[in-house]
Amino acid sequence: MMRALYTASTGMHAQQLNVDTLAHNMSNVNTTAYKKQRVEFQDLLYQTIRRPAAGFDVNEPVGLDVGLGVKPAATHTLFTQGNFQATDNPLDIAINGNAFFQVEVPGYDEPLYTRDGALKIDAEGQLVTSAGHYLLGVDFIEEEAYDITIESDGTVSYMIPDDDQPIEAGQIELAKFINPSGLDKLGENLYQETINSGEAILWDPLDDSTVSLQSGYLEASNVQIVEEMVNMITAQRAYEINSKVIQSSDEMLQTASNLRR
Repeated sequence: MMRALYTASTGMHAQQLNVDTLAHNMSNVNTTAYKKQRVEFQDLLYQTIRRPAAGFDVNEPVGLDVGLGVKPAATHTLFTQGNFQATDNPLDIAINGNAFFQVEVPGYDEPLYTRDGALKIDAEGQLVTSAGHYLLGVDFIEEEAYDITIESDGTVSYMIPDDDQPIEAGQIELAKFINPSGLDKLGENLYQETINSGEAILWDPLDDSTVSLQSGYLEASNVQIVEEMVNMITAQRAYEINSKVIQSSDEMLQTASNLRR
């Protein structure tokens, strides 16, 4: 059988995964703080037909080998900053910089992490995510609270009737990772620490000015639709070309099989 049949089939499988990833990116274009993914490829093993040779009577500096296709090597998550969208809601928070909110999720002993800052106040006065997960660092907010303010360092304060001084409810705890792309994606905008991500490093607003919080804003997805559409067209054409290679190889095999006629 022709090598091209199997080689082109690896290209079709690889481009199918590429299209699946692009579709996932575009489907999350409106997901708060979503980070797009990119498939990375590697060429497969090469079959050596003739090795280079050099000697007194031989001078062949270049050998003869043929590649056997491609394989998806990794799906890389790009943690570039998304655009900020003004909401005028003081409980909407965007992280400016490379950090994550820490949340408590039932069933997990350690905190999980998210960049989704669309926060709510539940019936117990706790700051929670849209899925109801508790945000670490903030105590409960009283029922009569108004003028809730979240500072750039994460300090949460509010006012209550018959009191002239604001009451502090705590400080939002953020965490950083040396390799955020190594975090395990769990869905619901949640990430989990892994060996590859490194241990969480708690953010200290006094020592680290590269991170700040912006109240009244949400971070949009970093997916660029035009870029994704161009990548989709490229992947579609690559898939089509590989299918043409299979058709051409089939026609060549058919020609060879008809030689006896």
